[in-house]
Amino acid sequence: MKKLLLVALLCLGYLSSTSQENAKSALILIDIQDFYFPGGSVELHKAEESAAYAAKILDAFRNKEQTVIHVKHKAKAGADIHQSVLPLPNEKVFEKEKVNAFVNTGLKSHLDDNQITNLVIIGMQTHMCLEAAVRAAVDFGYTVTVVDEACTTRNLKYNNIEVEAEHVHASTMATLKSYSNVITFEVFKEKFLN
Repeated sequence: MKKLLLVALLCLGYLSSTSQENAKSALILIDIQDFYFPGGSVELHKAEESAAYAAKILDAFRNKEQTVIHVKHKAKAGADIHQSVLPLPNEKVFEKEKVNAFVNTGLKSHLDDNQITNLVIIGMQTHMCLEAAVRAAVDFGYTVTVVDEACTTRNLKYNNIEVEAEHVHASTMATLKSYSNVITFEVFKEKFLN
């Protein structure tokens, strides 16, 4: 167990100013929007619980004066960013029309202009826009960490097979951990909030 914790903490080296003195980090919140919450058009599994974790991570970045970026998907209804993670006036907001947050948004240019090399990416839906953002960010060469509990999704159906949200989420996280750092909120808290 100690070895596993040590490996996880080493993966989080980007959060330590001593590990990479020139590295700059940013938090990217993906699509934490009203339509995913109770009463919205696409309700997600435990959206409020996931958003509560996202809010804690957001507060941590704000307290350390780290860069915060919000991404929202363009929609006719319910497109507002959820009240739990509302942007501050100094936080950049990108609106997207595609699944991938980097497509036609200026996100990459903003990261590069600000010399950001390390990203914490959290949000909704795990198997769609969150995964697309993580995959693209890794392909662009950023070091990416995903905090498990701050992401969520919904039940899916394929060929008459119902796949529960927890399984969709777990399957996606299992894939993401092969090319990014997937950690629990407890690990994030131990490394970043102390």
